[in-house]
This record gives sequence, C-alpha cells and structure tokens, in this order.
Amino acid sequence: MPPRKITIAIDGYSSCGKSTIARALAARLHYNYVDTGAMYRAVTLYALRNGLINGKQLDEEGLIDELDQVHIQFLFNPETQASEILLNDENVEQYIRQMDVNDWVSQVSAVGEVRRKMVKIQQELGKGKGIAMDGRDIGTTVFPDAELKIFMTAETNIRTQRRLDEMDSKGISANFEQVRDNLLQRDLEDMSRAESPLRKADDAIILDNSNLSREQQLDFVLKLVDQLTVKS
Repeated sequence: MPPRKITIAIDGYSSCGKSTIARALAARLHYNYVDTGAMYRAVTLYALRNGLINGKQLDEEGLIDELDQVHIQFLFNPETQASEILLNDENVEQYIRQMDVNDWVSQVSAVGEVRRKMVKIQQELGKGKGIAMDGRDIGTTVFPDAELKIFMTAETNIRTQRRLDEMDSKGISANFEQVRDNLLQRDLEDMSRAESPLRKADDAIILDNSNLSREQQLDFVLKLVDQLTVKS
C-alpha cells in the first residue's frame, strides 16, 4: 500500500520561495500544485485592464460587481511541466508578475468578496488531498486542518534580490529599492488586512530559508512529509 496522501499548506511572506518549494514538492510526490498568489494576481490584472484601478484608487464595489465575470483556471503546460493560470481563457502567466500588478495585488486580495471566491475555488481544488498549495492564508483559512503546515520567511534583502532575479528572467525592469519598498508594503498590507490576514498558524513549522539552497529546503520538508505519511 502506498503512503497516504496529505494536504501541504505553505504560507509566508512575498518572495520567500513558497511557490518554488510547493512546486518541487508536488513534482516529487506526484501531488497537485496550486499557486494561490497567481489567482489573486489574475484578479488584479482583470481590475487593471477593466478600469477598476484608476490612479491611486481601487473601485472595490465595481470589482465586486464584476467578480462573476472573472473566471480562473489552471492549465498544465507539458513543455514547462508546470500549471499556468488562465484568466477568462487567456494564459496570463507573462503579465501577472509585472510591477503594476505587484503594486495592487495586496489591496485587491484584501477585498473580502475576492478572498471568499478564491478560497472557495482553492478548497474545491484540494478536497481530494494529495495537494501542495502556497499562499498567505492556506494553513489558517483555506485548509486549517492540513496535515502539514509550513510558514516560510527570509531576510528582506534576500527576498528583494530573489524578486529582482525573477522579474529579470521575465524581462521585467525594476530597481532594488523599488522592489524592496514594494515587498515591505505588501507585508504590511497582508498582515493588517481584516480578511484572512497573513499570520503563522499555531501548528505551522517555520522554515527560514535565507541561507538554504532549494535542495536543502526540499529535503527539510520531505522529511516532515515522510514522518506523516510513512506506512504504520
């Protein structure tokens, strides 16, 4: 009999490598992977494209009124061996990491109706277990009963450089100070929002990966998975 499948919930600050480790875990364990941050980014992209963000103002009521027109799906890309996000049937992977989306995603994510719609989708995707999901409220709101909860953190300057490297790889231009300020602002907004704020679940295990390689992080979490799924 194979090891039982569990739910792995990974939360933490921006640019801590949550998606990287969750994706690697899913590949190693043959689990499904869901990047919840991409979902909120897609909603933010919709708001930007449809005039719901003007200057320094988010039209929350307008966004809520149009939520039924926001359709989000994940499609597996055999070339990249990764799931990519679709917004209303359009692959928007190349657009959701741009700075304008970075600047607004925390505010869009703080809208209660947006979070409730995304959480409902996330819970549906994970109801069969065998899933690795990352975000900011996975272990506290989406899957409070997840068998394994990880809370990831890293030093701010290290997170900033990681985000810069990610953006550079996608051809997006930005400077260190701009990205650092954006990350700190997002941290503040994520932790202070009224709806499902970013916080460590009481039973989550902290993973500070400031000085850990991807392989070391993966080994750390795989050992925890083995402890929970090994046959009795």
